[in-house]
Amino acid sequence: MAKTKNKNRTKSKKEEPFQERVIQIRRVSKVVKGGKKLSFRAIVVVGNEKGKVGVGVGKAADVIGAVRKGVADAKKQLIEISLNKANSVTHLSNGIAGGAKVLVRPAAPGTGVIAGGAVRTVLELAGVQNILAKQLGSSNPLNNARATVNALDSVRTFRDVAEERGVPIEKLYLTS
Repeated sequence: MAKTKNKNRTKSKKEEPFQERVIQIRRVSKVVKGGKKLSFRAIVVVGNEKGKVGVGVGKAADVIGAVRKGVADAKKQLIEISLNKANSVTHLSNGIAGGAKVLVRPAAPGTGVIAGGAVRTVLELAGVQNILAKQLGSSNPLNNARATVNALDSVRTFRDVAEERGVPIEKLYLTS
């Protein structure tokens, strides 16, 4: 029986292969009694290109350790988004994190991902293929990535709105 349990665990891991992209690696220091202690901070985005994405930060004495911790942190903070038929968001949405503000707007099929920096990385790993995005305020990659995740998390589908209102989906389409 133990073998079947192990097979099920490995099979579930194979179903969702996550891609990892490092946005930034920065050398940081801490002043201690003997001088300065150097370490590395890595900002990592993890996604499966099918609607799941997360942003994480890791710090360690070496770069590889920092990236590994960042991936683990990003997997803890995964969110799931729903995309429409054009692989875009359903409506305009804003996200805020720190001093960064990100605006995401749906786009027609064939438009592509029109965004820059950390926002582009988050959107691509989320599986969004047609979208317009704009960074406003801060240019900090961590805050922009978190603001993008915030904007994607606040997008609602027609089904969500219908459930909140307690009406069938068909009634949302009626104009009278």
